[in-house]
Amino acid sequence: MNNKTSIKDIDEREIIRLILNGDKNYFKLIQKKYYSLIYNLIRKIIKDEDDIDDLVQETFIKVYNALPNYQFNFNFSSWIFKIASNNCIDFIRRKKLNFVYIDKTNEDEEDEFKFDIKDPSLTPEEQLQNKERSQILKEAIKKLPKNYQQVLYLRHEEELDYKEISERLNIPLGTVKIHLFRARKQLLDILKNNDLLIN
Repeated sequence: MNNKTSIKDIDEREIIRLILNGDKNYFKLIQKKYYSLIYNLIRKIIKDEDDIDDLVQETFIKVYNALPNYQFNFNFSSWIFKIASNNCIDFIRRKKLNFVYIDKTNEDEEDEFKFDIKDPSLTPEEQLQNKERSQILKEAIKKLPKNYQQVLYLRHEEELDYKEISERLNIPLGTVKIHLFRARKQLLDILKNNDLLIN
């Protein structure tokens, strides 16, 4: 079997076994088959095109990291769609519940308290896993070129849209999109090559 093999010609379970055995290039076949399906699924839930592109790429990173936990008796397409759906739910939850601001009642009325809202539906174990995932991703991001780290930070930490990032960095909008795409691709490669699988 070579890297030009179409996913239609072989069983998905065989592809997964090959990936888990170290043939990581075969993950491209998974991405190729499911990209449009995942994109259309996310588009039904999320309307902003920038967010859709981000979530599609994040979904495939999560799929790759979760492959060691895939149970072969389950339908793979249902499994990958569930990851995409959960990714959208997490995104919406972050948008709605990430922070709440309460105005101070002292002399400086422009200042604000900021409280981080913890999701009560997460168990302590899940919260610990989220913390571990976050640390792994931070370490991987540090290995990226500085300009890629910068666009990732502005997009995911400051939650700027593509146009705002373009204005902040004084670079063309197209360059922002290319940098984000390449940053995420390199991030996935780093996670693969260093076996930084997020379970």
